[in-house]
Amino acid sequence: MPAAEVDVSIALLGRLLAAQHPDLAGLPSTVLANGWDNVIFRLGDDLLARLPRRAMAAALIAHELRWLPVLAPELPLPVPVPLRAGAPGPGYPWQWSIVPYLPGEPAADHPPADPLAAAAALAGFLTALHRPAPPDAPANPVRGIPLARRAESFAANLAAVGPIADRAAVLQVWTDALAAPVFDQPPVWLHGDMHPANILVYQGRVSAVIDFGDLTSGDPASDLAVAWMLLPEKVRPVFWDQYRSGVPTVLDAGLWARAKGWALALGLVFLAHSADNPQLLAVGERTLREVLADQGG
Repeated sequence: MPAAEVDVSIALLGRLLAAQHPDLAGLPSTVLANGWDNVIFRLGDDLLARLPRRAMAAALIAHELRWLPVLAPELPLPVPVPLRAGAPGPGYPWQWSIVPYLPGEPAADHPPADPLAAAAALAGFLTALHRPAPPDAPANPVRGIPLARRAESFAANLAAVGPIADRAAVLQVWTDALAAPVFDQPPVWLHGDMHPANILVYQGRVSAVIDFGDLTSGDPASDLAVAWMLLPEKVRPVFWDQYRSGVPTVLDAGLWARAKGWALALGLVFLAHSADNPQLLAVGERTLREVLADQGG
């Protein structure tokens, strides 16, 4: 994982709350997750505090604060719309946020009990999200872009992973994805980081989608990679058919091939950079396995 640039601790959170949100300062707090970009604190029973751990992530919090209130009313699953904004304070240089606690566990650790229902839920969510984005939607240099612009990082991650089961098959998926027609429609809203650790499951069902820091616009193929990152092969046709019927304006002949290429690229990212994160390492392993199993699909 990228190194933290600031020591984000419970003590730091306490100081920020006391200065900026004193009515919340007395709530019990615990570290819920320490991700690549943010440290997430459980705050009482109903709230979470999200504090960036590196400068790059500070802009991502700003995107959530600006755009999630706009997008959330149109989405069929709960999302963590910020309830309060935090400002820089002594010992902490960036914006931060307080969001509602959404019950559930990451799908990366607790897959949905009913894959068919999960496929329908995720297709419905992306159908609702993938609508035309305004010109001032956040830019993202690594998501929603033409897949060819990922070629350098793909090669580096493949080299870092080392020997894999079927290198020739990996390269064939990548070649097919690069050869697919590029996205030439108006850019649509994208989650930007639609992987199983950002999908919650509660009582066996997909219950929420979290972490919109990479929110952007562009080619929906990068979001559709979730079909290989979470869903088993037998339900992917359901996912695709429902998505295809809901968002015909973004369909093109290369969309599915590009989505599989994105799944492969993102799987290699997790495999190459998650030695200290068993959850994401497992996501990378699963994604690579599913992409290669679907090579003939």
